[in-house]
This record gives sequence, structure tokens and C-alpha cells, in this order.
Amino acid sequence: MKILHLDNNHPILIQQLSELGCTNHEDYTASKEEVEQKIHDYHGVVIRSRFNIDKQFLDKAKNLKFIGRVGAGLESIDIDYAEKKGVYLISAPEGNRNAVAEHALGMLLSLMNNFNKADKEVKNGEWNREANRGEELDGKTVGLIGYGNMGKAFSRKLRGFDVEVICYDIKDGVGDENAKQVSLNELQSKADVLSLHTPLTDLTKDMVDAKFIDSFQKPFYFINTARGKSVVTQDLVGALDSGKIKAAGLDVLEYEKSSFENLFKTEASKFKWMRKGKKLKLPEAFEYLTQSDNVIMTPHIAGWTKESKEKLAQTIVDKIKTKFF
Repeated sequence: MKILHLDNNHPILIQQLSELGCTNHEDYTASKEEVEQKIHDYHGVVIRSRFNIDKQFLDKAKNLKFIGRVGAGLESIDIDYAEKKGVYLISAPEGNRNAVAEHALGMLLSLMNNFNKADKEVKNGEWNREANRGEELDGKTVGLIGYGNMGKAFSRKLRGFDVEVICYDIKDGVGDENAKQVSLNELQSKADVLSLHTPLTDLTKDMVDAKFIDSFQKPFYFINTARGKSVVTQDLVGALDSGKIKAAGLDVLEYEKSSFENLFKTEASKFKWMRKGKKLKLPEAFEYLTQSDNVIMTPHIAGWTKESKEKLAQTIVDKIKTKFF
């Protein structure tokens, strides 16, 4: 079996596939069009999010048996067309679910206790105790939208707190001992905290808009470690400004490129968004987020730990082995 690796991953992935007798080729720089010229030679593709795998790509991949995505979701792949062509699709949400859950919990506790704001103030010589009085998580109701691998992992992290955990999911019967499944209306009426754990689909794109936010009965803390395009940033900013959302922890943003490697289609690696020598004009909503003391942003790293890198690779290998060997 010949496998083309399009993103750099933990070395155990290629090592263990080689031990199974696979021929592994690596190409981390070629364009999508260049890859399409040779993809007919391969039986498998392993990718993270470098580019979308669409109908054109799949039509050229005449001998393809599987696509392994080293990540949680498959939204960068035309799932229906791939399955129609008999291509087996593999993802690895088991590999980074613990990392995502820890990141979400860290963001929530940091927001509730003003860690970010207080840290900056002390470093600037300010000692503001009353202005940084926090809130305790105990006694709160935490609402999770999406109760698959990520949502379940987060609910397990919350077992050490005296909280009520409720979840909403489009699938029936997903609740367990860690979270009670409820209707969306009930979640919106009870939640003090909202955490998203959903893939990007037609149902979840722009899901968190002004109408959605206004349907919550209480002001709430908002955590998004799922997909940035599920949130209308302008509406999020309006809710932060009005106090309807108390604070937000955002590991993902709607402005991300599909590869998740950059924002605003610029290759700038520092927070000096430049294009052709001029400062890039940023959306006002994003500028607001960068200036807000009650917003924490991280660069899509919730599932990006040293441990998860290995676990993601191992999960892909195990699933390939189970299916084909």
C-alpha cells in the first residue's frame, strides 16, 4: 500500500505504517494542483488541514482507498462524494479530546478569576484587588453544545466541581452520568457557561449569532474550542459590550484560513499584520477582541499538545491497521 503524507506529523505514524509494509512518501510543499497530478499512484492520503479534498481531487485519486485526517473533524473533505467513491474516511478525535478539554477548562477558570487582566495590571505596577474579584465555578450550570468526543471529555473534567452539566446535541440519547441531555431551550434558560464542541456543518455555521445569544436568559461565559465560523464575531462583540456575554475564551476565530495556520490570508507570523509594507486593515470586531480584558484568545491550539501529537498519529495508525491489515 502506497501512502502520501501531506502534512508533517509525529514520526510514529510513518514508522508504524512502514512496519506494516506500507510505502510512505512525504510531500509537505507541493500545491494541491501538483499533488493532483500524482495522486493516482497512491492508495492512501494522510493530511491535517493543508487544503480541501474536493470532487476534482477525488476524481484524480483513482486508486485511493482511504483518507486519514490527523485531527478531529472531516469538514475539509467532501464526505459524501468520497464515500460514494468507496474511500474510507478516518479522523482522530480520540487523539486530542483530552487536550481540548483541559484547554477549555483552563480558559474558563482564567476568565472567571480575571487571570489575564490581573496579570497585566500587576506587571504594570497596579494592585487592584476589588476590581479583580472573581466568580467561583461551583454552583453554576455549564451548558455544552455538541456532546461527542470533545464534549464528553470536557464534562469529565468538570466532575471535580460542584456544577450541573447539561448538553444539547442533534443526536438523541447521548447524555450520560456526566451530563444530562436537554433541549436547546432548556440549555439557554439555565446555562451560566456555554462551551461549543461541534463540527463545522451547515447547521453550525454562524450558529452563534445575535438571536441565538439573546435567547439565553442569563448573562454567561462563552468558550469556543470548536470552529471559528460557528460564531458571528460582530454579534459576539455586541454581546460582550452589552454584558450579555460576561467573557469569552476563543481558541478559534471565523477569520482563520481553511488550513487553520493563518488569519486574514496573510503569512505574517507576528501580530503586526502587514501586507506590501502597509498595516493590514483588520475587522473592527477583531480589533475589539484584541483590546478586551474579558477576552482570551489562543491560536487554535486547544488540541495542540505534545501528548496529543503522538496520540493523534497513533489513532490514525490504529484505525488504518484495523481496517486494512
